Amino acid sequence: MGRVTARQKVVRLSGGRRFERVDTLVVEEPLELRVGGESLMVTMRTPGDDFDLAAGFLVSEGVVTAAADLSTMRFCAGADESGEQTYNLLDIALAPGVAPPAPSARRETITTSSCGVCGKTALDDVRTKSAWNVAEDPMRIEVDVLAALPDRLRSAQRLFDRTGGLHAAGLFTAAGELLVAREDVGRHNAVDKVVGWALRAGLLPLRGTVLMVSGRASFELVQKAVMAGVPALAAVSAPSSLAADLAVESGLTLTGFLRGDTMNVYARVDRIEDRSASV
Repeated sequence: MGRVTARQKVVRLSGGRRFERVDTLVVEEPLELRVGGESLMVTMRTPGDDFDLAAGFLVSEGVVTAAADLSTMRFCAGADESGEQTYNLLDIALAPGVAPPAPSARRETITTSSCGVCGKTALDDVRTKSAWNVAEDPMRIEVDVLAALPDRLRSAQRLFDRTGGLHAAGLFTAAGELLVAREDVGRHNAVDKVVGWALRAGLLPLRGTVLMVSGRASFELVQKAVMAGVPALAAVSAPSSLAADLAVESGLTLTGFLRGDTMNVYARVDRIEDRSASV
């Protein structure tokens, strides 16, 4: 597997002083996904958990809903100037009877680490119908458990401790147990890696869980949660208006500005239980 960090000489300026040091940077490299030999997209990502990334992306596009929908995944030929395998070209074979991605799923431009839906031709293409109805999920979570999730996710961010340059996504039970955490330069990639892990482990739909993300809650992250059957999404920063609209439409609990014991709940507050609250 490709490296996830790199060393870089820098000049540090501090208090009128200037000195050289070596810094640790997170690696960002392209990954091309092909389905049946046909190019689907090129995304900029942090190498690692690439099979999960590919599987999660296919879940978010409505192509697969179970591990059995995937026949094989393998890295194709690709080498750098020294002849080393780059692991930057991944080919996926779907199981017999599984329909290939629709033309709208293909990205006409490179998907950067900050944009997961670049290349979409219309908003309707993004509003993919989920195989599961998250509005019917009876999950409940205590407010103090929800408030503790950012710190629990932060403690699982090993690469962030070394580089300070990654997003993270973590999947938790309603009791606050961390099931899996993934890091990536792209927030949408981190979520895809979580969802792909769950798909390959046979855990979809992800009923009774909370998806915690380290940044803001975009429309795409809400969509990915809904497509995986996750009933609640929490973020340390703000959601977009479109993310809030989709959460309301889908019946997903959306929480933003989750910091300490304060938070804003934008949809389905009934799932959050606070016995100390006064009306």
